[in-house]
Amino acid sequence: MASMRFAKGHGTENDFVILPDPDGELQLTEETVRSLCDRRAGIGGDGVLRVVRTPALGEALAPAARTAERTEWFMDYRNSDGSVAEMCGNGVRVFAHYLRHAGLVTDDRFEVGTRDGAKAVVIEADGDVTVDMGRVERLGTSSAKLARQVVHGARISVGNPHLACEVDAPVSEIDLTELPALDDEAFPEGANVEVYSEVGPGVLEMRVYERGSGETRSCGTGIVATAAAATPAGEGATWRVRVPGGECTVYLDASGARLSGPATIVAEGETILL
Repeated sequence: MASMRFAKGHGTENDFVILPDPDGELQLTEETVRSLCDRRAGIGGDGVLRVVRTPALGEALAPAARTAERTEWFMDYRNSDGSVAEMCGNGVRVFAHYLRHAGLVTDDRFEVGTRDGAKAVVIEADGDVTVDMGRVERLGTSSAKLARQVVHGARISVGNPHLACEVDAPVSEIDLTELPALDDEAFPEGANVEVYSEVGPGVLEMRVYERGSGETRSCGTGIVATAAAATPAGEGATWRVRVPGGECTVYLDASGARLSGPATIVAEGETILL
């Protein structure tokens, strides 16, 4: 039996178990992650954010994350099924908020290391957190078979793979209860699938089925992917994106995308792992 400190936080109700592990001593297995994220037998969450000093990772730092070497803190993100994810937009914002909350950083502007490299974050005056998500790649089109229909959309990379699909019906009517069936050639490692519609000037509504987590109340990279899919190629735009858990803003320009929205720490404590 072992115990560990934890915090619980969320960004637009995309919720995470936060594990402070500055020296990289925690052996975070898939089973441990699944146990922590279990909503009945654990703390509950869409994923786990391990808070580790970047130098403690050593050779474990993946080549794709090399720009993260210049950061002090690394976000080791795991999906609720225990799988490793390249990037999590809401997770970065909650992670940054936790660093300030815990006194691990004191500046309003700093960088967070991720498997998609270093991400610049800003703690805004109103408490929202803005993260520079970098360049968004449009990779063509594809489709997904959902529980009751086939949807078509844009293949988007935000450091992790997405299929963002515009739909004619209200997004609340789309059945996301089953794992979407994707084109294995287009998405060899799976993808997050978003369904969205434009509900007003500069306003999108979106729901998402996240790879490794199922339908979630929000997905930061999915919000960015949706905004990119709704924007003509080569153009800039500002979108308010409404999800079941709240609303974020995406700013798109030639340099890439910025994601801004709330982040909250709701609890801290100690958990016992069997």
